[in-house]
Amino acid sequence: MLQIYKSNCNTLNVLTAATTEKGAWVNLINPTVEELAITAEITGVNSDMLKAALDEEERSRTETDDGCLLVITNIPVVRGKDGYDTLPLGIIVTADYFITVCLEANDVLAEFCPANARLFSTFKKTRFLFQILYKSAAYYLRYLKQINRRTDEIETHLRKSMKNQELFDLLDLQKGLTYFSVSLRSNGIVLERLLRMRTNSQLQNLIKMYEEDEDLLEDVIIENKQAIEMVEMYTHILNGMMDTFASIISNNLNIVMKFLASMTIILAIPTMIASFFGMNVPIPFAEYPSGFLYIVIIAFLLAVITVVGLWKKKML
Repeated sequence: MLQIYKSNCNTLNVLTAATTEKGAWVNLINPTVEELAITAEITGVNSDMLKAALDEEERSRTETDDGCLLVITNIPVVRGKDGYDTLPLGIIVTADYFITVCLEANDVLAEFCPANARLFSTFKKTRFLFQILYKSAAYYLRYLKQINRRTDEIETHLRKSMKNQELFDLLDLQKGLTYFSVSLRSNGIVLERLLRMRTNSQLQNLIKMYEEDEDLLEDVIIENKQAIEMVEMYTHILNGMMDTFASIISNNLNIVMKFLASMTIILAIPTMIASFFGMNVPIPFAEYPSGFLYIVIIAFLLAVITVVGLWKKKML
């Protein structure tokens, strides 16, 4: 999908390939070969640079080539109820255009829509770049809070559970935290490199940092570091929870098995007595009219004695 926008005061206008102007934002979402060719023709960006972010395993990095700055950052995405992952987002800054390339539609770029047109400008490329990075860091923090709330919910169920489903849910969350940790650390390296670029005279025409832009970039770095600290904390918590609740589930199962074994012993005593008195041989109380009642009372008393004995030994 190829989308072209350009800010005009407080609005965001939609353009076409034929009406593209300087200062436009070209947004590519899972682009086709034709859309990549059109974008390369309009912007003059090398097609290999446009395809860089279309590899799911691409790591965060920066690259400059032919007057273009490529920034690849990993953004967070949600997959299902407990599935969290990261996705490469390519941002290409040229002298005239701002280009974003991603394999999937995502919440980060969705924030930059006509409804929020007053909050960003496509022709202020440096600030726009930092705003996208800031929004990405903000979504990391948002999803981490969701993971924390989901962890608390699973913990409540695990306290009374004897099933493994909750442990599988925790495993999914732990995998998401691992993806977040790796991506946030590589994103942090990219942010530090961008901060150093303000002194690079060769990139002055691409990255023009004013005081507000530097403050915004520093805020992004702070948010990224905070997200890294939260990931580390939640990872330690999840690791401890999985070990603890695996033992709890095993212990709950042992308690149930102990109870069932005790009930089996209790029920076996009346069954054994009934078996003895059911034999086709001379037996006590055979001549008494109330013999059956006596046998039932004896079986009941022995069962009660067994229950009391097991209770004292804390087997029930």
